[in-house]
Amino acid sequence: MEGANRSAVTEFVFTGFPQLQDGGLLYFFPLLFIYAFVVVGNLLIFFAVRMDARLHNPMYNFISTFSFLEVWYTTATIPKMLSNLVSEKKTISMTGCLLQMYFFHSLGNSEGILLITMAIDRYVAICNPLRYQMIMTPRLCAQLSAGSCIFGFLILLPEIVTISTLPFCGPNQIHQIFCDLVPVLRLACTDTSVILVEDVIHAVAIIITILIIALSYIRIVSVILRIPSAEGRQKAFSTCGGHLTVFLIFFGSVSLMYLRFNATYPPALDTTIALMFTVLAPFFNPIIYSLRNKDMKNAIRKLFYLRKASSMSGSSF
Repeated sequence: MEGANRSAVTEFVFTGFPQLQDGGLLYFFPLLFIYAFVVVGNLLIFFAVRMDARLHNPMYNFISTFSFLEVWYTTATIPKMLSNLVSEKKTISMTGCLLQMYFFHSLGNSEGILLITMAIDRYVAICNPLRYQMIMTPRLCAQLSAGSCIFGFLILLPEIVTISTLPFCGPNQIHQIFCDLVPVLRLACTDTSVILVEDVIHAVAIIITILIIALSYIRIVSVILRIPSAEGRQKAFSTCGGHLTVFLIFFGSVSLMYLRFNATYPPALDTTIALMFTVLAPFFNPIIYSLRNKDMKNAIRKLFYLRKASSMSGSSF
């Protein structure tokens, strides 16, 4: 009987969504717009960098990689959120939940590591400009980008495999809008202290990452402030201002979500923080990297001109 109970849970139910009668459809269209904006905006940045030779330098290559990761980072959660908003059964299978956790957190880890790389790149460019080209070679940049993704996907794999072996015998309600580690672990019918220790290690890793990036930017700012000309200071700030803004948004939402240290939030606040973490932070990144960057805006315009020119040449035949 106990074995049957343990195998009973094959799917989870999300309880963080509003019901249809409570206006679920009202949330559907804004979320759909944000998702479309994130995907299109980041793909534009990715292809603009790849197709404009003037942007083939370490900083923009890292930005294009980050934008590519953002597309899949949002795709790991938002399509299922949209489905749940218009469905009466707000469920996800056990396998689907494990896959969502793995890809969402692996992509998030990859982005976090890439942000460290971007901070180091700006540190070398501003604090050691004469050796920048010699240090940040195309080969090293490719290795750093690939290493960020590989490490980000490998580091979480043991924990997800361990979670997949745990018995879940009910209840099956996840008090969140997507599958996350702690809400799922709370439903396991066994001792999860080992995995919770791993979560503490993850929290320590987040804090160390924040400190590394923060110290890099503190050093960068101190060097910039010593530049004698106002024009030179403004130019230096413009090259790292976008990175710093993305860092604050990304790790600000990460900290609210995962550095709460056993603090419990009301369900409405918990859902709001989750939305900020999974939806709003990715929404601002294309704006920061395109609208505030002259070179990127020119590259995106050039991308549209190329598409227009190719369509006109195609229609002439």
